[in-house]
Amino acid sequence: MSAAGVETADTTTQPPSSPGGFDTRTLVRPAVIAALLLFVVLALPSILSTYYVDAMIQVAIWSIVALGLGLLVGRVGLVSLGQAAVLALGAWVAARILFATSLPYPLVLLAAGLITMVLGTLVGLPALRLSGLYLALITLMLAGAITVVLATTNFPNGGHGFLGYNGSAVHIPQIRRPSIANTDTAFLRYSVIVAALMFLLVLAHVRTRPGRAWAAIRQSESAALAAGINTTLYKLWAFALASFVTGVAGGLLAGSSRYLYSYDFTTQESITLLAVVLMGGIFSLWGAIIAGLLLQLLPQLLNSWGVSPDWLTILFGIGVLQVLLTAPAGLVDQVPKDLARLGRLLRGLARRVAPAGGRSP
Repeated sequence: MSAAGVETADTTTQPPSSPGGFDTRTLVRPAVIAALLLFVVLALPSILSTYYVDAMIQVAIWSIVALGLGLLVGRVGLVSLGQAAVLALGAWVAARILFATSLPYPLVLLAAGLITMVLGTLVGLPALRLSGLYLALITLMLAGAITVVLATTNFPNGGHGFLGYNGSAVHIPQIRRPSIANTDTAFLRYSVIVAALMFLLVLAHVRTRPGRAWAAIRQSESAALAAGINTTLYKLWAFALASFVTGVAGGLLAGSSRYLYSYDFTTQESITLLAVVLMGGIFSLWGAIIAGLLLQLLPQLLNSWGVSPDWLTILFGIGVLQVLLTAPAGLVDQVPKDLARLGRLLRGLARRVAPAGGRSP
């Protein structure tokens, strides 16, 4: 084939672009995401009942927690079973600051994220040399230790002193919310916006140098070391980022719950969280949203339908087995593929039925 023929073939296979040479299809995905975000922020809170508004607040908060865990597991290959305890730390810090000061709520969220980031990074220090099952066991034991400490000291409830705990229970004030989001509907909008910012923060890391270093570590830590990557630094970076976003989620949880108790953060929560993160998809940021829906919205739906949410333990166990055996990328990857196969099957059946129906007797 001549050079002209090759050039013609290449140009015919290229996607159409605008007259300025810019592919307009690159704007489709951001436009769809922006439209979905606007719908969730502006329209969805107005059409939901109070019951489901509260459920969606929890979905937004736990999506951030799942985002941090998905970053560790899916991007770096670090299996952590302590994210629920890190969330409890963030909620404790935020509640303490909200009771003790009159700082604006965004600054409280930032402070809770930064303090939790430091604490979470310190927790991650002993686990830097570990991986796989050993890392999971270490983080699980650390989560248990944090839970015991919080159960001993209790959550702040407006009392005096450093702990801010009032044991008399005569008058326990509510944890305050931001002035612009005092109602449940407004707080849902506030939580979704904060969650979107956390997703953008993680996306900025994944798409740049840290994301490439994390991918190399996940593939082979030895090869990453040979390539000159400081694996200790980037592992700590991952722990710090995951702890920061989880601490911010803890600040939102403090405002949403108004009252916090140590028994709200059990070690089992960390195990269930890992299960739903695996089911949602650890290699995609969208998987964190699916995990939040599975963890918080699905139990509320079952409860409203008269079905015990305890059945979810069995369902999540089956879901994890299905992910490990047939869909390692989770629902976020498998469901579109299954829908595409179903669409092709239906189109094939329609083409077979159409000629048969058009034949004359």
